[in-house]
Amino acid sequence: MTTAEILKRVRRIEIKTRGLSNHIFSGEYHSAFKGRGMSFSEVREYSHGDDVRAIDWNVTARFSSPFIKVFEEERELTVMLLIDISSSSLFGTDTQLKRDLITEIAAVLSFSATTNNDKVGVIFFSDKVDKYIPPKKGKSHVLRIIRELITIEPGNKNNTNIGECLRFFNNASKKRTIAFLLSDFISTPYEDPLKLSARRHDLVGIQVYDKGDRTLPDVGLVHVQDSETKHVQWLDTSDKMVRKRYETAFDEHQKYSINAFRKSGSSLMSVRTDENYVKALQGFFVNR
Repeated sequence: MTTAEILKRVRRIEIKTRGLSNHIFSGEYHSAFKGRGMSFSEVREYSHGDDVRAIDWNVTARFSSPFIKVFEEERELTVMLLIDISSSSLFGTDTQLKRDLITEIAAVLSFSATTNNDKVGVIFFSDKVDKYIPPKKGKSHVLRIIRELITIEPGNKNNTNIGECLRFFNNASKKRTIAFLLSDFISTPYEDPLKLSARRHDLVGIQVYDKGDRTLPDVGLVHVQDSETKHVQWLDTSDKMVRKRYETAFDEHQKYSINAFRKSGSSLMSVRTDENYVKALQGFFVNR
């Protein structure tokens, strides 16, 4: 892809997703996430009706009178996008590739954050962390993120390791952060680092998948290659048991992800490549 083609595609994505952010998602984003980050403001005397859990026992003991800690909403939040760029994201059977949908959703979230004057950063990962862009503000920074989304390629290995990404995120982000993890979640196990991330941050998983990830079409004998492991084999798609095993494998990954997010206390939503992600995101934000 030439530089001119990249810039043209960036501009096209900007026009579509920035419009969605300004006219649709800015209110929902603000309602869903503003006020979730709180910072210490002051200590004042306890008044009837105050939450006893906010009592500052050190100050109370010093003055022999109850005092409470007062917190205020942090006006500036940080958003981190954890984006799966492994080879499986380059799969799609209908309207678009999973990577294309991930790019649009990431752009919408970035512009929504920018509209609210929040910082945005990105961690691109496959079997390892391929690139880290520290959080910053501003339109030019978001456009850089979109350019990277369009052009970045994974390293030598193409497997997916969500756990490695989450471990890097936990080390890099000391302050409480709003994090969106965008992946098809076909990965090695990641339950433990997910629990740690969910304790420290406001974490949301967005599963982007294609109908072909679950359903194998009946087209006879085909020569197939796994996009990540590069394993090649012949597959008889006319065999009902072969199609059933394929479906079961996807369902098992799905069940693992749902249980992992539920146990961690974080949120998970799913969007298919041939579905309207606008409605899905709107519904998710409203429900928060």
